[in-house]
Amino acid sequence: MTFDQFERRAHEIFESIPPELRGGVEYVAVSEDAVPHPELAEVYTLGECATGELDLGMDTPETLRSGVHLYYGSFRALAELDPEFDWEGELHETVVHEVRHHRESTAGEDALEDFDFAADENFKRREGVPFDPLFYRSGEPLDEGGWEVDGDVFIEMELTEAEFGRLKGEVQAEVGGKLVSLPAPERLGDVAFMYLEGFRAGPGETAVVLVRRRGLRESLRGLLRPEAPEVGEWSVEPEDWFIGEE
Repeated sequence: MTFDQFERRAHEIFESIPPELRGGVEYVAVSEDAVPHPELAEVYTLGECATGELDLGMDTPETLRSGVHLYYGSFRALAELDPEFDWEGELHETVVHEVRHHRESTAGEDALEDFDFAADENFKRREGVPFDPLFYRSGEPLDEGGWEVDGDVFIEMELTEAEFGRLKGEVQAEVGGKLVSLPAPERLGDVAFMYLEGFRAGPGETAVVLVRRRGLRESLRGLLRPEAPEVGEWSVEPEDWFIGEE
């Protein structure tokens, strides 16, 4: 897709959004720039919502007015990395995504920013670089329990050391509406990700996450001497887990 085609489609997509849903978003600006992630290779910012930028200097603006900025160079960089890159689909999703940012800012909500954080940290996890181990809590809550981030499902179990000791080597968790039994890790640590190979509660990976619940004394000690959490990750093969009866 050429720059001119990209710019034209961006405005067409924006205009196709009902006025009552894009009210307060004053413009769409397209730049030829590419905006790479400061830490992660092959990750680019496709667009941003300049929330409230038109209200700067106003004491009591009646409405929050914003603009959507799109980076053609970022789209082109991703297209060069992926021969099947969907220009139309990614552009539509980005425009709608940034308009949602404006609406949530107007309503005083931050759910979309939380989800962006979760998606960013989940990408770090997949790439094997340090990540916030509780990032998934900012993802989309699932009706059956747990959270989903970019198709990956995370089911959390919070345990004290004593409760972990009583597991007797077996963890049972409800995953995707089914009771799954799998071998417990040798030690709990702070956060333990157990990936169920061959089990799909969503389109991506499925993980049972064991989180150590801290007592009051332990929490206070952590505040005085903060340390990096101990995070473990294990793949559990199909022969090592089974679906039990609920």
